[in-house]
Amino acid sequence: MQTDPIVYRSDVCTADAEAVRRIVAASGCFSASEIDIAVELVDERLGKGLRSGYHFVFAQRAEAVVGYTCFGPIPCTESGFDLYWIAVDLGMQGSGVSRELLRRSETQMRELGATQIYIDTSSRGHYDRARGFYTSCGYRIAAEFPDFYGPDDAKVVYVKTLATLIPPP
Repeated sequence: MQTDPIVYRSDVCTADAEAVRRIVAASGCFSASEIDIAVELVDERLGKGLRSGYHFVFAQRAEAVVGYTCFGPIPCTESGFDLYWIAVDLGMQGSGVSRELLRRSETQMRELGATQIYIDTSSRGHYDRARGFYTSCGYRIAAEFPDFYGPDDAKVVYVKTLATLIPPP
């Protein structure tokens, strides 16, 4: 039995809002308000287009979205970008989809002028795999804010500096 290939796309369509809700909710990591925020970013992009400042990469198998990223420029910085979300269906975790989504997102951010990418996450044990993933992809901890999200739940900020291309002499 042949499995449908994963296709990656950056365009956003109306059905993506529910796909994002399904993927983020199924992770078990996020509160109801965080799930709503993930969906709001899709809606914001649909309503305002690129002016929203939100960019996406979706991984799709057949007609189903199986993962996505959301990222955008950080206001008041010259070339800093935030990776707001990266989430993949539970059944697809460990398959390389997350790594490919991140690689494609980094490429797009670089094309948009990014030199630094930041990722905020929690220090709770539920996020151990995510933090290990970020480290394995070349991100390093830039800052930790104790008790940021709540008692014993620090905000951990990762950063990656993108190589800048030096024009030939």
